[in-house]
Amino acid sequence: MNMSFFQKMISKEPCNVSRQIELDYGKALPILCLPFIHCIIECCTEEQLLHGVPYAFDMIIGGPMAAPMFMFCMGATVHFSKNHSASDMAKRGLRLLFVGLLLNIFRFLVPFLVGYAVTSDAEHFLTPLPFFFFGNDVLQFAGLAMLCIALMIKLRLPKSAMLGISLSLSVAGSFLRGADLGNDVLNVIFGWFIGTENEAGLIVSDFPLLNWLIVPVCGYLFGWLLQRVKDKKRFYLTFSPALLAAAVAYLFIGDHFEIGMFAEGENAYYHMLTYDVAACLALTIGLLGLYYALSRVMPRFLNRFMTFTSSSITAFYCIHWVFVRLITNVLLYAINGTQVFPLPGTLLISLAIVPATFAVILIYNGIKNKIRKRERGAEP
Repeated sequence: MNMSFFQKMISKEPCNVSRQIELDYGKALPILCLPFIHCIIECCTEEQLLHGVPYAFDMIIGGPMAAPMFMFCMGATVHFSKNHSASDMAKRGLRLLFVGLLLNIFRFLVPFLVGYAVTSDAEHFLTPLPFFFFGNDVLQFAGLAMLCIALMIKLRLPKSAMLGISLSLSVAGSFLRGADLGNDVLNVIFGWFIGTENEAGLIVSDFPLLNWLIVPVCGYLFGWLLQRVKDKKRFYLTFSPALLAAAVAYLFIGDHFEIGMFAEGENAYYHMLTYDVAACLALTIGLLGLYYALSRVMPRFLNRFMTFTSSSITAFYCIHWVFVRLITNVLLYAINGTQVFPLPGTLLISLAIVPATFAVILIYNGIKNKIRKRERGAEP
């Protein structure tokens, strides 16, 4: 590809400034799968998770196809937001950290205390509670990542520096993963930044900043580029098929030889290596090309649904988790003495959570809109 090819495809100034439908698909499709992913993880045995449908949802759909896509699109959509200054992004990061804390109250603190009150099983409910409540998860990571990108923008770092810093952190995170600092408190605190573990396996260090920051940073850089693409069809046809093929090849090889994010233990994914990140980025951009092609042939109402789901992604994530935790950790465990449940029943529970989550979102949006109307009516 010569320079004239890129000059024909890439504009010097932004030419795509509105919402990009493929980014909406990129956020909406994985989020709709989360009830299935999380219910299956909660209700299936470790043996079941090694094969068939549970394996597909846990290791593939819930692995390289989910969190990397969310994080990448989170970075990319910054450019298509009206509020994209460094201060706006910092406020968004702080808001995500607050929402993450609020979610942990309703996802962990309340259900686990209720579960203990009903069953008196301290080992199941009270022992892991501090690790879950204070541990690092995707919302905490997203908040920290937005703060980091805001700082990079504030410092006016060139894009090459942003990429270089995040790549260096990824390499450092790859070497530091699996660290045990010998103290649970230190493991929990530093687990927000590096992939920590302990012998008991209780530490929740699911998306450490060093390992994962490169994903939203690359998304941010991709969003800058996407704004300037003159012909998106040609752009995606040029790059997405090759990237998708390379990523799928790596997934097969990694799965077969159990290397990288496919190695034994769930932390192999959460503390992924730099070459795992490269494969996830290739898969993400490849899928965005596929989603763009799909959006061109799908009915308008479906595209609108994807846009609505994408705009409600944080609410969907939080609400669906409350449903999952109450049903699996409290209700099933209280009734059966175990969270393990037959796969058909688990899939039905997952399916029911999707419309239930949307119902809560619509009720919340309705209440919020009424409050706004009242406030406008009260203005002089």
